[in-house]
Amino acid sequence: MHKPTIDMAYLKGVLSELLCIPSPSGFTDQVVLFVSRELERLGIAYELTRRGAIRADLPGRQYSPDRAVVSHLDTLGAMVKNLKPNGRLELVMIGHWSARFAEGARVTLFTDDSAYRGTILPLKASGHTFNREIDTQPVGWDHVELRIDAQAESRADLEKLGVNIGDYVAIDPQPEFLETGYIVSRHLDNKAGAAVMLAAAKAVKEAEMELPMDCHLLFTISEEVGSGASAVLHGDVAELVSIDNGTTAPGQNSRETGVTIAMKDQTGPFDYHLTHKLIGLAKDHRIPHQRDVFRYYRCDGASAVEAGNDIRTALLTFGIDASHGYERVHESALENLAELITLYMQSPATAKRDSTRLGGVEGFPETQGADIDPNLLPHAFGAGRSDDD
Repeated sequence: MHKPTIDMAYLKGVLSELLCIPSPSGFTDQVVLFVSRELERLGIAYELTRRGAIRADLPGRQYSPDRAVVSHLDTLGAMVKNLKPNGRLELVMIGHWSARFAEGARVTLFTDDSAYRGTILPLKASGHTFNREIDTQPVGWDHVELRIDAQAESRADLEKLGVNIGDYVAIDPQPEFLETGYIVSRHLDNKAGAAVMLAAAKAVKEAEMELPMDCHLLFTISEEVGSGASAVLHGDVAELVSIDNGTTAPGQNSRETGVTIAMKDQTGPFDYHLTHKLIGLAKDHRIPHQRDVFRYYRCDGASAVEAGNDIRTALLTFGIDASHGYERVHESALENLAELITLYMQSPATAKRDSTRLGGVEGFPETQGADIDPNLLPHAFGAGRSDDD
């Protein structure tokens, strides 16, 4: 097992291209086609589900059981809720994000037959008209509207332009790749995760690494609305590692550098053995890392488990500041994360027993430190039982 060099020029280049492709949940066809072409260029076989989730294959010595690494291609966005009498558009959010970050955003509105540029504005946008009311009006999706850059002063004007309820609105990413190593953009969640996966796969292919078991690269298209990896898995996958953003904020241990390894999110703890295996790989190969717990966060792994998959799950993240807003990460975090993924792909199965879906206790792994002296436990533990029972 060795830690390969990650082609950071490739990683940042493919991230830049991904960011420029509009892909709010439900409007992901173009980004799916882009990633499909990129997989072909890397010589990696893949398949698409009916809706467009991607399952690519890096073959290993063992066909089954196997493992998967997942990232999502869909982003936040908005949809037209109503055509207003003033020629503006009422919006609802796609995914969960604050209208505070929507105010002032440049966007593209996609109609059935065309596209228009526009700006999301608060209802009271002019200080020359509303004076201090522009600072005291509430924040929320009921208090913003979309002004499209076309002649539209009435609902009838909007209808003539072909605008309809249900049209998609994609938010401009406005990416910046800075000499300091920082990357600032909307939609780093989770275009950066997809770029990391592609860069890791490129490193594996170019180094001609022999993997111990098949590894599937999953690119999902509906994580931001909750369904994520619920459909793209197949029964042979025994362990799933999600790649997504961590949240750097007061009270959190995530950082914009190194790999942030999640121990738990709002759906519950991640698999103890798989998570500690990843921590061990990071330690052994001197990859900067930290642990964190996310209270208001869910990922592709959660939807996979909720769909009924009996798999071990873990979450590796790149810490970003201002998640679901104007996000920022340092490129070193993406490099470290890609390195850890390649090491994970080279590692043996987390538990050999996982080759059997149902079985006895033989080979069942135990949590470290769980073999506790019974004398240290409360007296009631095991009361009334003896070796003769």
